[in-house]
Amino acid sequence: MQEILQVKNAVKQFGKGLAGVKALDDVSFSIQKGEFVAVMGASGSGKSTLLNAISTIEPLTAGEIKIEGQSFSSLKEKELSAFRRNKLGFIFQEYNLLDSLTVEENIVLPLNLQKVDIKTTEESLNRVATALGVADQLSKFPYELSGGQRQRVACARAVITNPALILADEPTGALDSKNSRILMEQFVFMNQSFESTILMVTHDAAMASYASRILFLRDGKIFSELLRGQKDKKDFYQEILAVMSELGGETDAV
Repeated sequence: MQEILQVKNAVKQFGKGLAGVKALDDVSFSIQKGEFVAVMGASGSGKSTLLNAISTIEPLTAGEIKIEGQSFSSLKEKELSAFRRNKLGFIFQEYNLLDSLTVEENIVLPLNLQKVDIKTTEESLNRVATALGVADQLSKFPYELSGGQRQRVACARAVITNPALILADEPTGALDSKNSRILMEQFVFMNQSFESTILMVTHDAAMASYASRILFLRDGKIFSELLRGQKDKKDFYQEILAVMSELGGETDAV
């Protein structure tokens, strides 16, 4: 299996001396190609800091992160932007779609930034828009869509460049339970059909149960890990709740 992400002895400290706080404290793990991994933990556990570090936004205090074997800690800003654009796809809670662009323009924006030719862009657009069920929405603007439709557009935009890693930050946070389930089914579809490697931060145990592996953080450290294996989603959900109860963190239950 190809190793897509390697996090080795990651430390992120905010502040210095006695006032310093370690948001990440010697965190190490790896993700293989085609995995769908969720990160859970109570507020302040380090979830967002970890995601920001992997997404190249927050530099580490110590340790190393590699994506497809490449470290980005020494890259200059222009190189870092290109690395982020070429290696990563992003799905956010608030969609981050541009209201001044049509759905089609939003989806193909990453390809335009990469200066991909028109024919390849059109082929990629047709492939992902059809697969993710937004082909009939291409001429509309984001404000004309429902929340669930906007997130499917965001998924199409994230996957269209075939990135090494898709990062999802509380992607169901702005959706109701029905659209949350639909979005997670889209994630599973992307994972299985496009072989997308996904790392998702969530506090929702029901949504995390769609993943194949879960890392639990507490006080900036990896507290526990669960593998779904052959378990059905219901049994996996109960295991997640048990670990979260042990952590003492908040969860959303269904």
